[in-house]
Amino acid sequence: MFDTEALRLFDVAARTGSFTAAAAELNYTQSAVSRRIAALEAEAGGPLFERLPRGVRLTPAGEVLHRYAREVLERLDRAGEELAALHAGTGGRLRVGAFATANAVLVPHALRAFRRTHPGVAVRLVEGFSADLIDALRNAAIDIAVVSDYFAGPHLPHPADDVQVVPLLEDELLIALPAGHRLAGADVVHLRDLREESWIAGPPPDDITPLGLACARAGFTPRVDIRITAWIGKLGYVAAGLGVTLVPVMAAPAVPADVVLRPIGDLAPRRMVYAALPRTAPLPAAMALLAPLREEARRLTAPPASPGAAAG
Repeated sequence: MFDTEALRLFDVAARTGSFTAAAAELNYTQSAVSRRIAALEAEAGGPLFERLPRGVRLTPAGEVLHRYAREVLERLDRAGEELAALHAGTGGRLRVGAFATANAVLVPHALRAFRRTHPGVAVRLVEGFSADLIDALRNAAIDIAVVSDYFAGPHLPHPADDVQVVPLLEDELLIALPAGHRLAGADVVHLRDLREESWIAGPPPDDITPLGLACARAGFTPRVDIRITAWIGKLGYVAAGLGVTLVPVMAAPAVPADVVLRPIGDLAPRRMVYAALPRTAPLPAAMALLAPLREEARRLTAPPASPGAAAG
């Protein structure tokens, strides 16, 4: 109903008690102020100012409108500030998606560094499978996602798609053994030496798994006696001596002390981990998160201090 600029002019005139002062502050002519106020009074249904010999004073109707005008103008000013911060990447909201293992170390450490440099950005995190996160990105439900692509896993977007992917790291899978396992002291554990072990894996998949493929190349089919969805649950069963499982290198720093990680050599399954963003107009805050994600990825994949050291 009311024009924003007219309300701003009305507010200045009300606060200063002068059309002349309002004209000077907002770079209007005296006659332009009079016309805009008259038009506003016509919309309001009656006089908003009493014209005095020196200046103006709000009428009761003017006081009512001024109270609401101040609320409107303050909200608009805050919206402008938030939009400016959003476009600059220094404020607003950043919705981040990540698959489960990325939430062990990679994403939380990257977000900790991000918050030091972008304290005004409110971060919201969603966990999910990589394929679902890509769909959420396409539907504008999230702003950036950390996803993975096993050789037997979901297909990443095509280069001509509406989603772009930025490589972060190549993640190798290690074997997780109970601390007292007979092979816990080996530099490299060969999969063929684990053919009689009980394996801990996720729920039955729709297609072949990295574990199944790796064991097939080693000449056997793994016996899976315990199926657990979350990798932290799998480690609990390993620590209890109830089986062995595969753990990504990127989760190694979060592995408990009573679980030993060892490389499995050339047969180790590997996956690529990416940051995924909209190809068109990604949020500046999402782009800013790339740097700490890359830095944490470099730290996670740095060579160990000594060749025989445990991965955890």
